[in-house]
Amino acid sequence: MRTYGHFAGGKPIAGTSGRTAPVFQPMTGEQIATVALATAAEVRAVVENAKAAQPEWAAVNPQRRARVLMKFLELCNARADQIADLLAREHGKTVPDARGDLQRGLEVVEVAIGAPHMLKGEFTSDAGPGIDLYSMRQPLGVVAGISPFNFPAMIPLWMCGPAIAAGNAFVMKPSERDPGVPMMIAELWIEAGLPAGIFNVVNGDKEAVDAVLDDPDIKAVSFVGSTPIAQYVYARATANGKRAQCFGGAKNHMVVMPDADLDKAVDALIGAGYGSAGERCMAISVAVPVGAGTAKRLLDKLVPRVESLKIGPSTDPSADFGPVVTAAHLAKVKAYVDTGVKEGAKLLVDGRGFKMQGYENGFYMGGCLFDHVTTDMTIYKEEIFGPVLSIVRAGTYEDALGMINAHEYGNGTAIFTQDGDAARDFAARVEVGMVGINVPIPVPLSYYTFGGWKRSSFGDLNQHGADGFRFWTKTKTVTSRWPSGIRAGADFAIPTMK
Repeated sequence: MRTYGHFAGGKPIAGTSGRTAPVFQPMTGEQIATVALATAAEVRAVVENAKAAQPEWAAVNPQRRARVLMKFLELCNARADQIADLLAREHGKTVPDARGDLQRGLEVVEVAIGAPHMLKGEFTSDAGPGIDLYSMRQPLGVVAGISPFNFPAMIPLWMCGPAIAAGNAFVMKPSERDPGVPMMIAELWIEAGLPAGIFNVVNGDKEAVDAVLDDPDIKAVSFVGSTPIAQYVYARATANGKRAQCFGGAKNHMVVMPDADLDKAVDALIGAGYGSAGERCMAISVAVPVGAGTAKRLLDKLVPRVESLKIGPSTDPSADFGPVVTAAHLAKVKAYVDTGVKEGAKLLVDGRGFKMQGYENGFYMGGCLFDHVTTDMTIYKEEIFGPVLSIVRAGTYEDALGMINAHEYGNGTAIFTQDGDAARDFAARVEVGMVGINVPIPVPLSYYTFGGWKRSSFGDLNQHGADGFRFWTKTKTVTSRWPSGIRAGADFAIPTMK
């Protein structure tokens, strides 16, 4: 059985706390690894090592730093099958989905190769009499990321790619449920030529998280997870004077207008609702057909598709989705379905009893589909994070729009329509951070930023794109005047351009 410790100083190191957690293979239910859980002292030792290494890395010019990122990309692409296989075995998503997880992360690293351009400041010659004015972007120092179980490659890469390209040292605290891929990524960074101490991995639970949030030498923290934890991380990090971006839960609606191409809408709902067993913050978990006729026509096509979903082990390339991440999470998702039935929603497709032949101990669940869900029900208000889709009927377009805007979450949303006016109005008025028009999962490409609104996000700057570099750097502005432009005598008034 594999044992994961931590990664610091350019090499794997053993944990010393004596505390560990099991790592399961969801498709079989068996324990396949043990991961060390760090103490605050262990976190501190890693941070001190990173702090010592960071100044020399920051002094490397951005173009040379970018070359290390280029080599890292080359190595990751060469070993993509190995990374995806490990990811699938520890997380439970299918291997093709795991490859997508990795690819989405690498695309952010590709953009981060543009650090020489992204880190350029501004310059104004003769801003005043003999005065030049310019700005520069400089690294923060030691920074950290705390990532969730559902994207063990993509989200760590979203965080560390721009941070490292900007000249910081990075401390990763991945989920203890699937730590293997972040540890593999650490090895590849070193092989790519990244100096020891610039990318580090600290495995752990809440003790390690709190140590990261309290450490005086960690200047910024990026977090992705549930909203209660995101709010906790944001409050504690900022109270300790850190910059923080914290991304929380979601309840993503997809509005289906009467004129929508229903075949395409159903394809979208099947993929976006049930892909990765619904364990995505951008999963569509609520379908909102507008009008009774639209709801009937949609369900006529949707129900048989949900009933025919192919659930399989993570290594089956033909499976639509695999198991959920742990037995505890499986029980939690089933409990939400139980609650939906008790509160009066109509369960059209029930996947709670699904068992995978030959994998009876795996953490499998079939797709579930609810109809006649109302906005006061638990399954509508809370994020389920499983293969459960709810139909919430709307009488009019305005009803659908108002429903989305009233929800506490504002991560992603979509509208399916052939009416350009409706699409433009929806994009302008919906109170959600990422919007899809005939696109069910509107995750922006890596040169745009990713982030939700309302209780889906805490902090002013999003992930990747230009915000990625803004978050991981600080701006310094220099006002320069040389002796020939300096008048004799003191000036006691505040400088102005008048």
